[in-house]
Amino acid sequence: MSKNKDVLKFFQAYIKEMIEIGGNNLPRAISVKSGSKLGKFYKDRGSSLEMEVILKQFYAGLNGKPTIKKLDDHTYDVSVKYSKKFCPIGGIYNPSRGSVFQENICIPYTRGFLSEIFPQMTTESKFLNCIPLNNQRTCHYILKVEEIKK
Repeated sequence: MSKNKDVLKFFQAYIKEMIEIGGNNLPRAISVKSGSKLGKFYKDRGSSLEMEVILKQFYAGLNGKPTIKKLDDHTYDVSVKYSKKFCPIGGIYNPSRGSVFQENICIPYTRGFLSEIFPQMTTESKFLNCIPLNNQRTCHYILKVEEIKK
């Protein structure tokens, strides 16, 4: 097994242990904060402020091939294809782990990332396909964005 997969397995076991010890809020809070830090880095570097471009860069950084389709002013269809049936966050097929990683890592991390770049927006994600849940090579979800009413 490669060193990278060993690191990822450790990360996945660490997240699972954090949830067992500290409950769901601990990894969610860390994920939001980490995503926010990455978003700040993107903003400081002067990256594009277009949702499709930002999301493509975000998932390309995880070695995925993203396809982002704007369905309307508030909805994006996000599909990320990986070379193997392995999610860099959630790992291999393991249905007991899929939704745990979605709810505690994937969604909060993405939310923190996008909230930092687009502070005037809130996000909501609905997964249609998840590698650990469906044993395929694609992560697929619908992203809804709404402007925050002041």
